[in-house]
Amino acid sequence: MTPRRESLARYGSPHWYEAPLASFDTETTGVDVEHDRIVSASLVLQAAPGAPAETLSWLTDPGVPIPESARAVHGISDAQVRAHGRPPRTVVAEIARALAEQARAGVPLVVMNAPYDLTLLDRELRRHRAVSLAELLDGAELLVLDPWVLDRHVDRHRPGRRTLGDLCAHYGVELTGAHDATADAVAALELTRTLGARHPEQLGRLSPTELQLRQTVWHAAQRRAPLSRPDRPERADFDWPLRHVA
Repeated sequence: MTPRRESLARYGSPHWYEAPLASFDTETTGVDVEHDRIVSASLVLQAAPGAPAETLSWLTDPGVPIPESARAVHGISDAQVRAHGRPPRTVVAEIARALAEQARAGVPLVVMNAPYDLTLLDRELRRHRAVSLAELLDGAELLVLDPWVLDRHVDRHRPGRRTLGDLCAHYGVELTGAHDATADAVAALELTRTLGARHPEQLGRLSPTELQLRQTVWHAAQRRAPLSRPDRPERADFDWPLRHVA
């Protein structure tokens, strides 16, 4: 399935959170972006709040067994991907082309914890196509909105976990079918619209381009903060929205 050619950016709005947005999510074999594989992915496109959403979905046979721990999260089995999954070489190229189309149209891309999903896609492209995500974007720039980073910026001292489920519960956003790529992408998109609307001065008044630059700084500061606590050693990954190749 390939995305429509018509640009969603034709719908004008004074605020990015009322304008067209896309949202991307993956389900995978694990949490190591350098070695794990994509199992399923979804790209959700919505022209305005409350408008019908268009969904592009992919299922791939990762070529390696799906660990039990991952199956317990997303429920996708080896038998399913062998029977219905497509070759990863084909799928990752289609995903990258779909993201590039939104980038060329100037449509911001919502990605919850962007350095995970985008880095994993980049490594899969390198593994199966010997090309990077940046090369396939061919000069188009992804305008990423990461609700994980945005929430930590506007409410940095709130205690508790900040998974997608936690954030949706906190902001009153419905999440039905968690750990399904489409359900998570839809929820992340609605969550991001809500963040922009509730924090117009800190987020809503900025353009997607300005937010792209600021999230890079905010993410680095957020990742640096735990390092000051000796009781919570943590590997520092400051790159956002995509981790550099080591």
